[in-house]
Amino acid sequence: MLIDLTDVLSCDDKVVTKTACVELPSFDSNLGSFPLKEREPFTLTLTNLGDDKLLIEGRVRLAALIPCDRCLDEVKTFLELVIDKEVDMKQSAEGRIEDLDETDFVIGYNLDVDKLIYSEILVNWPMKTLCKEDCKGICRKCGTNLNHGSCDCDTVELDPRMAVIAEIFKNCN
Repeated sequence: MLIDLTDVLSCDDKVVTKTACVELPSFDSNLGSFPLKEREPFTLTLTNLGDDKLLIEGRVRLAALIPCDRCLDEVKTFLELVIDKEVDMKQSAEGRIEDLDETDFVIGYNLDVDKLIYSEILVNWPMKTLCKEDCKGICRKCGTNLNHGSCDCDTVELDPRMAVIAEIFKNCN
């Protein structure tokens, strides 16, 4: 969704409130593709700070389906995004790159809401996602989800320093 910024940039200290919708069907990154299940319309407040500076404020709540880090079951994870960005409209695209200013969501006098939300999701992505605190994960040998049931695999892990002694006892039988 594109929002035209010419109205708010026409006068200093002007405040414009816009209702925006997230149109991203999923969050796609190097980690994979994660469907966004709940995308509520939200309100963006655009404020002209004067001297060609724009303040973008808003709050949005999204739900993404992320696999559990232990058992790989999908977990509905809520992301609460707080947007508070100040954009210098005078700065050229080359100047933004030089200053490491990542405002690729402003294109000319248009605000690309989906690019803004994408960058906020990227920054707020959870480090670890678990289906529950005591998730048992999956079996290392057969891949069975241990939360749904057990498997018949031998899960005894011996100390690697004792491997030589274990071999001696195995040969004695």
